[in-house]
Amino acid sequence: MNPISRDFAPPLKLIAPFFHFGVIFYLLSMLALLFFEPTFSYQQMDVAGWIHLFLLGFVMMIIFGAMAQLIPVVLEVGHVVVDVYYVILPLLALGAVVMVFGFWMMPALLPYGGLLVLIAMIIFAFENIATLKKTELKTLTVETVAWSNGYLLLGILTGFAIALGLSGDLGIDVSLMLKAHVYAVLGGYVVLTIMGLSLTLIPMFSLAHGFDETAVKRAFKLVISSVAVVFAGAVLGFEWLMMLGYALSFAGIFFYMWQIYIIAKLTVRKELDVWAKSIIFAFVTLILSIILSILYFITDIESVLHASIWFLLLGFVSFFIIGHLYKIVPFLVWFERFAPLVGKEKVPMLHEMYSKEGASIMFWFTSAGVLLGGFGLLFESNILFKAAGSFLFTGAIFLYITMRKMLAYGE
Repeated sequence: MNPISRDFAPPLKLIAPFFHFGVIFYLLSMLALLFFEPTFSYQQMDVAGWIHLFLLGFVMMIIFGAMAQLIPVVLEVGHVVVDVYYVILPLLALGAVVMVFGFWMMPALLPYGGLLVLIAMIIFAFENIATLKKTELKTLTVETVAWSNGYLLLGILTGFAIALGLSGDLGIDVSLMLKAHVYAVLGGYVVLTIMGLSLTLIPMFSLAHGFDETAVKRAFKLVISSVAVVFAGAVLGFEWLMMLGYALSFAGIFFYMWQIYIIAKLTVRKELDVWAKSIIFAFVTLILSIILSILYFITDIESVLHASIWFLLLGFVSFFIIGHLYKIVPFLVWFERFAPLVGKEKVPMLHEMYSKEGASIMFWFTSAGVLLGGFGLLFESNILFKAAGSFLFTGAIFLYITMRKMLAYGE
């Protein structure tokens, strides 16, 4: 990875609120889990509300903040209009809150919340695309950013159409449009972005270099194709086309995991800090999710699908993000507040900028909650699922505390 230039890096005051609010939304998401049962349908409005609270408030908020920092570094050019992120944050946060209240209490609010989210994401996507046009680099990561932002636009447009459909303002087949929306956002944007970030962040933090990228190139092509196929199948109502897309997705994830295995074999860093443990746990739960999803296609048992999606979202996506927060946030704080002091006075090491005890407690409570929740959903056990919610909420409290301390370090 190339050295980070201060000319390209946005100021901490722009990036930090994304991480701060993202962790607050995560805390609220885990608190809300305490009020849910392990038996449900994804058609339920309260379940849809929780999913949007988690994905919009936590996942998208953190990813937007991370991409604001990493895109100029990867592209080696500055943002076209970096100040738009001051607008994106309140629009996304308010839109997420309004949408969740719409799902939980008043469906008439959904178009308004959806419009706010739509505006925030359109601004984000177009600013990224404009920044992409400035770079002369033609790397795999650059290509991935372009595709993921394209799918993000597709996802938010279909999501807004669903919001209009649920409020009665638009006559559409909501169930078909929902499948297209989910795959465009989750597979097209979130998964592609995580794969792209993996190629930059995991080698950087594990000190692995000089690896072959053939596997991940195949992974990107397969996942990009799979999202397009599933989206088309969902919109047209062709189940066979969607099944073909699912098969391409499995193949893409296999090559992605093979690439991560290649990188892991070359790693120099052997310390199992909270980042390393989180990444290992993330990929363990990804494997569990894949096994359960295959089992679902064989058995058609709904609880198996619920457990598979749980391990994908709360296990893989959540731990991938949380683990990297313990690397990215200390670095950004150090870069802003202590880099100018190097050679003039003693500066802290990155691992000294957060509580290892607090991070460890967060990891063990959260990982236990993910496992308990997954098996609670699989066996439809209310006791296991309620215990999982309690563990996850406790872990979220420690994440919030350690994140506040990291962001405030050196003020």
